[in-house]
Amino acid sequence: MRILVTGANGLVAGRLLPLLASKGHEVIGLGRGPQRAPGGTYLSMDLGDAQKLSSAVQELRPQVIINCAAMTDVDGCERDPLGAYTANVEGVATLARSARELGSHLLHVSTDYVFDGDAGPYDIDAIPNPRGTYAITKHAGEEAARALLPKGSWTIARTAVVYGWPSTGKNNFGSWLIDALSNGKNVKLFTDQWVSPTHASNAAEMLAELAERRLAGIWHTSGADVVDRVAFGRALCARFGFDSSLIQPSRMADVNLPSPRPAKSGLNVSRTSEALSAKPLSLEAALARLYAEYKGSTS
Repeated sequence: MRILVTGANGLVAGRLLPLLASKGHEVIGLGRGPQRAPGGTYLSMDLGDAQKLSSAVQELRPQVIINCAAMTDVDGCERDPLGAYTANVEGVATLARSARELGSHLLHVSTDYVFDGDAGPYDIDAIPNPRGTYAITKHAGEEAARALLPKGSWTIARTAVVYGWPSTGKNNFGSWLIDALSNGKNVKLFTDQWVSPTHASNAAEMLAELAERRLAGIWHTSGADVVDRVAFGRALCARFGFDSSLIQPSRMADVNLPSPRPAKSGLNVSRTSEALSAKPLSLEAALARLYAEYKGSTS
């Protein structure tokens, strides 16, 4: 199968490209700058250029498009709403139009931030209520895929707090914690934000299966456990042997955040666990993978 992956230099796509290639698929990655992840063919381009993106998709003629590209800096989106809209809405619309013309399947990666965080964890049929520019544009991206493609030819895969080692150009939650704690630095973590932390390789496995089987509709592809940020940090300390006293519990209200964050978030992954061979990992299993990545890179 010919599969196109956008955002190819990102954390999840960087795991997805070699995984799909190892399964025998013809993989093409689109991203900015030089290729950072091995696997398949790579094309460098500005994914915000709708004309060039559309032309590339039409020329490549993929059977499946996996859209991992996004502007994910939550506060950066608040400061640059036009950039957020271009990346998170217009980019999806361009891919959806191209997929419709080609008869291709679009798998769009979204986020738990489409929910307000008042009553999580959320089922796949929960009604989104995004708050803040990042959340609003990600939800609009979901709606673009649904509006522009026939039923059965789109998949929305929501994930949350994706982490892995090493980082890809910028720190993620897991790599940031490892950097700080391994150097004996104190870290402030929220006690009042509940999330579904997701190891990048586990997300890639679930996305690969959804793409291969072209499973349509909305899927939650996060980690299996919902925990607060402090609990995640302490679990990481236990796995890595770091000093857990370096973790300083705090509350979101204590920090002047430019953009709102969902507080009681988290995703219900029961449907995914039942339907996919690639199961959402427990926090313990996911941190074991993270530790193996870290030790492998330092040995």
